[in-house]
Amino acid sequence: MAKPTTYATPICIVLSILAIIGIIWGVMAHNPLIITLFLLPAVGYEAYRTEGDSTRWASWLMAVLIIAEIICIIFKVNFDFAGYFNASSAYLMGYFLPLSDIKVIFPIVMIFLALLLFFRTIGKYTKWLAILILVSSVVIVYTIDPNILKNLVRFHTY
Repeated sequence: MAKPTTYATPICIVLSILAIIGIIWGVMAHNPLIITLFLLPAVGYEAYRTEGDSTRWASWLMAVLIIAEIICIIFKVNFDFAGYFNASSAYLMGYFLPLSDIKVIFPIVMIFLALLLFFRTIGKYTKWLAILILVSSVVIVYTIDPNILKNLVRFHTY
């Protein structure tokens, strides 16, 4: 059953304003936790709004990833996937993704999930939220490691 859209526009506007404040504040403070915390309500609302099979699991996975990201940042969890796998990238679903610290991997996966949501969903509010999550996730990656973003932009497929 379709979710009500009566208050969806004002909710998405408020969530967009929060995300923009989080992005500006987080970039100025060089703190990805600020951006992540301000993005959390948008991810939660996205998980609430999605209804399709593939979009529902993608939005709930994003909710899990953003909470894991917050935990990793707060508790300074470091796990270098590049060192663990002894590779600079991993082949995932047709793409070579750059490997780095776990705090960078989570938002990179969120970028791909946001793209999946944008292209697979029909609703304008879920598309709106997907763009918001995509932009914020890119900024989180940039705030943590600007060099990894260059590698992400150059990813290629076979």
